[in-house]
Amino acid sequence: MVKTRILRAKNSALFREIKEAIFIILGVLSAGMGLKGFLLPNDFLDGGVIGISLLLQIKTGIDLAILVVIVNIPFIWMGFRQVSWVFALKTALGIGLLAICLAFIPYPMVTTDKLLIAVFGGFFLGAGIGLAMRGGGVLDGTEVLAIYISRRSFLSVGDVIMVINVLIFGSAAIFINVETALYAMLTYLAASKTVDFIIHGIEEYIAVMIVSDRHEEVRQLITEELARGVTVLKGEKGFGKRGMRDNDINILYAVVTRLEITRLKDKISEVDEKAFLIEHSIADVKGGMIKPRPLH
Repeated sequence: MVKTRILRAKNSALFREIKEAIFIILGVLSAGMGLKGFLLPNDFLDGGVIGISLLLQIKTGIDLAILVVIVNIPFIWMGFRQVSWVFALKTALGIGLLAICLAFIPYPMVTTDKLLIAVFGGFFLGAGIGLAMRGGGVLDGTEVLAIYISRRSFLSVGDVIMVINVLIFGSAAIFINVETALYAMLTYLAASKTVDFIIHGIEEYIAVMIVSDRHEEVRQLITEELARGVTVLKGEKGFGKRGMRDNDINILYAVVTRLEITRLKDKISEVDEKAFLIEHSIADVKGGMIKPRPLH
């Protein structure tokens, strides 16, 4: 029995590593398409480290495959120091494969339409970055730099990323032209939204806390009609619309997808119109009675 469990654990770990390697390879191929099929032939930019590499390529003429590796070296080291050596290794592997992809795979130039270049170039590049992140690494070291700076300053990760991209787009406006900088912003927007979609999927998870005097009926509704799990937290009422109250109450906590939240709220309203609901997005969940997301 013990040997069987060990074998299953090894097989599960091997399957996970294979899946992550496939994600990184697909991410590299997609990012290569975005760069060589759309952005690079038309002198377009993106945000982040990829954007810095593209800007340097335009101004210096150095091959993008070389610049991608050189510019990302400090961020690989930061990833090793800030995250883990496994993360740094996967990131180095992904960036190395991207450089090989840019150097040797002959992607066709798809279009010269500037709007299509910005939107679909950003889409393929964002899909590549997102898939690489699903594989446990990154193709763009901006996030690693943002984590490093945020731990040593009052800025959040989001603030650091915004500042970096403002500097990149400002440099593009100064050294190239304003139009290129504006299209770079559009490309970055398309890429960032695609990354979010690849990481979180269309069915984002929503956590809901429900405070209701009819909590038992609401609990049965969630478990029986919606077939979702629920956790009952013991609480005590404080101050509300009806003034101070000190009686105990059960607080319900459930996780549903974004596509299920409207139905849940409608059903709760049928049971208790005065129920107090708190909902917030969560990055991911594991286990429990939740609807699995495809390919996640």
